[in-house]
Amino acid sequence: MKMAKSLFLGSAAALIALGGAQAADLPIKAKAIEYVKICSPYGAGFYYIPGSDTCIRLGGYLRAETTFNTSYHFIAPDSGVGGARNRLSEFYSWRARQGLVVDTRTATEYGVLRTFAELAFTYTGGPYSGAGTGGTTYASGIGNQIASGTPGLYYAFIQFAGFTFGKASSQFSTPWGQYAANSFELPGAGGWDPALQFAYTYDFGQGISASFSAEDPVSRSQLALWNVSAATAAGLAAGAYGASDFGGSRAPDLIASVTVDQIWGYFKASAAAHNNHAAYYGATEITGHPDDKWGWAGQLALSIKNIPTGAGDSISITGVYTNGASRYNFHDYTAAPSFVMYGGTGLAGAYQSVGIAGVSDTVFVTGSGQQLTTTYGVSGGYNHNWDPQWTSSIFGAYAAVRYNTTAKGYICGAFVATLALSTGPGGCNPDFNYAVIGTRTGWTPVKGLTFSAELAYTMLDQKYASGSTVTLPVQTSIAKPGTTYELKDQNALALVVRAQRNF
Repeated sequence: MKMAKSLFLGSAAALIALGGAQAADLPIKAKAIEYVKICSPYGAGFYYIPGSDTCIRLGGYLRAETTFNTSYHFIAPDSGVGGARNRLSEFYSWRARQGLVVDTRTATEYGVLRTFAELAFTYTGGPYSGAGTGGTTYASGIGNQIASGTPGLYYAFIQFAGFTFGKASSQFSTPWGQYAANSFELPGAGGWDPALQFAYTYDFGQGISASFSAEDPVSRSQLALWNVSAATAAGLAAGAYGASDFGGSRAPDLIASVTVDQIWGYFKASAAAHNNHAAYYGATEITGHPDDKWGWAGQLALSIKNIPTGAGDSISITGVYTNGASRYNFHDYTAAPSFVMYGGTGLAGAYQSVGIAGVSDTVFVTGSGQQLTTTYGVSGGYNHNWDPQWTSSIFGAYAAVRYNTTAKGYICGAFVATLALSTGPGGCNPDFNYAVIGTRTGWTPVKGLTFSAELAYTMLDQKYASGSTVTLPVQTSIAKPGTTYELKDQNALALVVRAQRNF
């Protein structure tokens, strides 16, 4: 018995020793792999960043498009070589764009901490500009093209505890901006273009909120401060009623808005205050300057969802009024801020017809104060879904520019004397209307891929007396001779064909 016990204990000890030796020879156990997990609190497409409590969503789009009968994308041929309507104008223009979106969100004791960025890399076939020798030059570095080495940064902001810091949609704007049912740029709305800002939004619940912001006017809302005393024949012929006379930035735009966003639709009321800070009357400080003058803008917008014409159908409309803050009506590509369009004429002695118009925030002459420019407009669109694959829309906009009596006196004094307006001061009126009407149809054969065609008709309604003529100088940049032109309303038809993949 004693011998058996000794053999058992000895065998056990040997097994333990052998097991220890084998365990020592084995590799260290690998750390568990952290798989990417779905983050459901913030909607589809969000995932946890491995090793953190932050959720991220990556997305974007790739777009290829061609415009016809315009030198520009999204707008009518209403200025430059496009408005010249001669051999310098492009019949079509191609473009490709890749957009990338990065959205991160983290739950904190103060609410959700969010960052958002959208970048776009764009390559455009052109545009062309006049070379001044009867030909064109290819502007390969224009805008946000890859050739320029500068991708576009559309959005870059942080949101925390109700605050927004960075480049985000203006608190003045609606979600659809100037794109109620279209890709074409429309006036008569508060615009879409993001602005550098510091903002606070208070959420009352049930889709009702109020926002207050200070926004950078340089990046979004400045238009033109014209010193009419420095107007030139070349500038007037191009729709610039004076020399641009901006001073350095002094004050941000101050914006307040109230929003109701519920299942039935969307309503927004916005107001903005805009400071107009001019530089000097002349080349040096001793020439003096006009005092600053504040302008303002107001907007009402309404969108109704799922109207009786079909599931997912909607109608959106926006109205805006400005005084000394014209960029809130004529924004982004829809404001050069000058429009010049040429056409045919039946008037004896005239070489061609031309429509000339310009929009500003203020105008003044040497020794005077600023005169605020008034604008107003309305835009809207109706979207209809025929079935899950086909959708169509109609859209339109109307915007008006009105100068007060004093401002008209300044502008007409220069216009009549410099361009020899045939009807004199009595036939001079720089007011004008700008309108667009159009339709779009899209086909989505598979989810995320849409082919569309959009047709837009633009009308420039100038207010100079019927039958008026002007004598324009030679304009080598658009190959126009110095001769007599009839002042006349102009219009243009443009087509955009696009393929876009969203992901």
